[in-house]
Amino acid sequence: MNYLEKYNLWLNYKNLDPSLKEEMLNMTEKEKEEAFTNDLEFGTGGMRGILGAGTNRLNKYIIKKATYGFGEYLLGQNPKASCVIAHDNRHMSKEFALETAKVLASMGIVAYLSNDLRPTPFLSFATRKLGATGGIMITASHNPKEYNGYKIYDADGCQLTPKYADMVIDNINKINDYFEIRTEKNQELIKYIDEDVDNAYVEMVKNVSINNVKKDLKIVYTPLHGTGSVFGPRILTEEGYDIHCVEAQMVHDPNFSSVKSANPEEADAFIESINLGNKIGADLLLATDPDADRVGIAVKHNGEYVLLNGNQTASIVLNYILSTSKKLPENGYVFTTNVSSSLPVAIAKKYNMNVNIVLTGFKFIGEKAKEIEGKGTYVFGFEESYGCLLSDEVRDKDAMQACLIIAEAACYYKEQGKSLVDALNDIFEEYGYYKEGLVNISLKGLEGSKKINEIMNFFRTNDINVKGIVTKEDYKLQEAYTNGETSKIDLPKSNVIKYILDDDSWFVLRPSGTEPKLKVYFGVKGNTNKMCEDRFVSLKAEVMNIVNEI
Repeated sequence: MNYLEKYNLWLNYKNLDPSLKEEMLNMTEKEKEEAFTNDLEFGTGGMRGILGAGTNRLNKYIIKKATYGFGEYLLGQNPKASCVIAHDNRHMSKEFALETAKVLASMGIVAYLSNDLRPTPFLSFATRKLGATGGIMITASHNPKEYNGYKIYDADGCQLTPKYADMVIDNINKINDYFEIRTEKNQELIKYIDEDVDNAYVEMVKNVSINNVKKDLKIVYTPLHGTGSVFGPRILTEEGYDIHCVEAQMVHDPNFSSVKSANPEEADAFIESINLGNKIGADLLLATDPDADRVGIAVKHNGEYVLLNGNQTASIVLNYILSTSKKLPENGYVFTTNVSSSLPVAIAKKYNMNVNIVLTGFKFIGEKAKEIEGKGTYVFGFEESYGCLLSDEVRDKDAMQACLIIAEAACYYKEQGKSLVDALNDIFEEYGYYKEGLVNISLKGLEGSKKINEIMNFFRTNDINVKGIVTKEDYKLQEAYTNGETSKIDLPKSNVIKYILDDDSWFVLRPSGTEPKLKVYFGVKGNTNKMCEDRFVSLKAEVMNIVNEI
């Protein structure tokens, strides 16, 4: 069925939502093609899309279709299935959450629904706490305001890994008439989550604290209009920290009106926090993304606020945990991804931790956390995109846990007359200097998708003229090539290519699973900061010259 046939099928549906019908009647031919040619797909972070009419947009019909497919999967796991549902602050999030609950209830599945917005890590925790068969989070994380999204979780509170997500996708693809999915039956199966689960989550987060520190620290916190406002100030205040919130950004605003970017990876997210920090003399700024699974930080150092990236923050936190804990587990595990810094790996190995490197996507870390149950102790997991996890009672990134341990570490080092920047420099002095970076190439629409495929195919099928390449790892082919030798990669298939160079530098190409972008990651190491900076600039230039010529 081509895009015009799908467009007309929607337009002629007699019960089509009036707002979607009006939107369709005003579409240009190009807009019709963009909205109906493809279907939204599950990526590394679930399903995300622009709100609106069409099979390639997010709307209540696509939500119902996805939910019915997931519901069939849940019933296959347990004939008496139950599912926890939570949502963020975005346009249509609450409506989609309720629609999801209605579909599941009509299928005979108990639906535990949050009565207001809640963070993604809370959804993971609540799924385990309530003994549910699965979970659904309505969120588009840090994407622009035009987006929303849909994440699915298993009984362990972990996002479904590809093997199981493919089963859900197969179910979804078998649904022909998703307009007629029932939503009116068994509505008594919808249960609202009570505050006991909230309180249990808060206590779990508090338990990640490892040292009794002097809390002589001023902290600015912003949830960037999102779900962090529910628990962030409460947890930090109850633990005795001096918290000052960016009040304009405590409002649950789906338009993100007071912030240029709701992504804590970007400096623009900190504009108002820095203004407040300067006004009150804050030592530390914390910004959580709208679904509160990631946190960015800025540290007062030599009179200025210095933004630290996800790799740097993870290095500080892991070093703090391992170097100050009174007793480390004998068989402890640290998890990271193949696009994250090698510095935390070096730190973990110094303290005799087992290190496991997985594909991008925290679900792979959650999967490994389950695998080591009864065999070892989960210590820490992180990925470069500003997400980490300390207590695996949650099986996804948890910015609330991260905020608490970052605040504690900042207090610990302040007692020594150091900022977190000083602490990072101490780490560099011991382990060498590391620098990582990311180039996001935005390629929207059908033409953008074709261009991403063209670039990936070029790197996959050609010898790349970058000096010093030792190993090429192609995760789609599940093969690594080193000096003419081929070996197997024991990880799931993924459209990712990584190159490792003879000076331990590396770079990776990976299409985003949640946005219309090609991501190019870089990592270098040097004996001095200048060597590191110079090598980073030269490697980035080499690789991007090739990308830009394709």
